[in-house]
Amino acid sequence: MHYQTASWGTYMTPTRMLMDDPLERIERLASENAVVIFSISTCCMCHAIKRLFCGMGVNPAVHELDEDPRGKELERALMRLLGTSNVVPVVFIGGKLIGTMDRVMACHINGSLVPLLKQAGALWL
Repeated sequence: MHYQTASWGTYMTPTRMLMDDPLERIERLASENAVVIFSISTCCMCHAIKRLFCGMGVNPAVHELDEDPRGKELERALMRLLGTSNVVPVVFIGGKLIGTMDRVMACHINGSLVPLLKQAGALWL
């Protein structure tokens, strides 16, 4: 798992990063990889969702909110986006918000997760 501050293709000065709106930053980070997980490193549900994707052969980009200097801002923005106070883990596939653990597991159980991952280019099987 890794923590990303900006993509290789994006030149961001520290001043510009500080001025980013948290929702804009979430949108940018979510669109940089096929699967993006916003997580907290000590959260057992976050660990489980990361293991699910890795077990499927997917290499998600993981953004650990507790290791990000602006993680609390991102967490509050995710709360507003989801309309709930229980936000982690939050999963984006193909730049689209899938949701928290319960939504991802529902997709996995009903068989819609694999097609989403294939469509996003995260799985080739």
